[in-house]
Amino acid sequence: MIGLVTTTAAGRTAAARLAAALPGTRAYDVRELAAAWRECAQLVCFLATGATVRLLAPLLQDKATDPGVVVVDEGSRFAVALLGGHGGGANALAARVAGVLDATAVVTTATDAVGLPGLDTLGWPVEGAVPAVSRALLDGTPVRLEADATWPLPPLPVGETGDHVLRVTDRLVETDERTVVLRPPSLVLGIGSSSGVGVEEVLDLVDRTLAAAGLSGACVTTVGTADAKATEPGIVGACAARGWELVTFPAAALASVDVPNPSQAPARALGTPSVAEAAALLASGGALVVEKQKSAMATCAIARRRPRGRLALVGLGPGARDLLTPRAEAELRSAAVWVGLDQYVDQVRDLARPGTRMLVTGLGKEEERAHSAVAEAEKGLAVALLGSGDAGVYAMASPALEVAGTDIDVVGVPGVTAALAASSLLGAPLGHDHASISLSDLHTPWPAIEARVRAVAEADLVVTFYNPRSRGRDWQLPKAVSMLLEHRPATTPVGIVTDASRPRETVVLTTLGELDPSAVTMFACVVVGSSQSTVVAGRMITPRGYRWQA
Repeated sequence: MIGLVTTTAAGRTAAARLAAALPGTRAYDVRELAAAWRECAQLVCFLATGATVRLLAPLLQDKATDPGVVVVDEGSRFAVALLGGHGGGANALAARVAGVLDATAVVTTATDAVGLPGLDTLGWPVEGAVPAVSRALLDGTPVRLEADATWPLPPLPVGETGDHVLRVTDRLVETDERTVVLRPPSLVLGIGSSSGVGVEEVLDLVDRTLAAAGLSGACVTTVGTADAKATEPGIVGACAARGWELVTFPAAALASVDVPNPSQAPARALGTPSVAEAAALLASGGALVVEKQKSAMATCAIARRRPRGRLALVGLGPGARDLLTPRAEAELRSAAVWVGLDQYVDQVRDLARPGTRMLVTGLGKEEERAHSAVAEAEKGLAVALLGSGDAGVYAMASPALEVAGTDIDVVGVPGVTAALAASSLLGAPLGHDHASISLSDLHTPWPAIEARVRAVAEADLVVTFYNPRSRGRDWQLPKAVSMLLEHRPATTPVGIVTDASRPRETVVLTTLGELDPSAVTMFACVVVGSSQSTVVAGRMITPRGYRWQA
């Protein structure tokens, strides 16, 4: 719950705007601040910063449990993350509030201010000297990374040497005043039980098993068991108490897994010789690290999940920064490795966080970039493969997906395509059925391109030509125009948009008969209308076909 605390009419008006945009809010008068503090996970106070500090001071207890607090001024100009920037989520909330109120988010947390991800914001449990290691990262003091495995973490300026240490491990280790331990989501439990087992017995067995193996319970994310135990109160209650995901498997699936300690008891009762070990292996997809342990009514085994790298296929849009989507920006900032064409990397280089590694190549190296990106993800890293427009449209998604296997996670990040950018500048030429065709024969034989152009011409579709012309390809566009003229009048509208959304942007409206191919460059999109396309008030339009009645 987000509490909205107000005392003035202007504050109440702004709070109402916020309540309409954000789910899970509740209004409080400033006189109810103590109640809001107790009842809400976050607060937005429409008060002066000084007044908010004085009112909240007696209520402060612990940064780990206190609500995150954002302060908004009387004019709704600023949203200030005041308390709990990381742990309370105030930094993120300030950005959301600013977006709704058209205000400026003010975040003073040191790591956020310089673009470093906070060690306590990575979504994993963290232990040890977080302030000391964070300060070392901020100051450029060498920080040594010690990791049991490679995980898809965001970029961090760490190395192989340094007195300060960042450890990534699921093992129980000692910490000191210069060591931070990140707990990865690496451990999966397999649990079997007799009917009627209690929650306390299940948790006691799990805790004893973890401790004996020297493993951290903070790294447990999932419990696997048999379908027949999906509603067993002791197992369900243990998962609820610790926040573990519960997954179940049919007896036949469990019985198909080779385990070190099969047993006749579950084979007779459930139809599988193993529940704990088999379920741990199936749920983790990894390796068993602790064989079956027993209590009076329960069994427990532990498996370690293999880290999976992450490949984000990021479309940067046509060029303008305000056409880069927020999701694309978030993926760029969370990727430890960027792979891309030099000019595309330069376009967004300022968004790279400290520690980001960049693999940059030139034109004609598309397959090399695809293979490099997949190879880096296969190491377990978080990778962003950059392309212009949308990554899936004449860009890098398809060559990457051709070589990516099932051992990595892949996410596509949509982008604004060149055709869409050109269309918005011309008017609404894509208002009805349309097609896109690349005239480059570097990857597609010209006979195939010619067949597609003829099909589009015969179907009377609006067509956007990508890669219409270059110094080495100067005849394809005139040939395509001649094919279109066989089916469309010379007066058919044509739009030529060059460098859409970039500083040298040009927009030209002409006709199919008057189109001068020599004026078209490789940086242009050529949009040819259908027989229904027209120009109204200098704007190219393809009617959708709606019928209007007065």
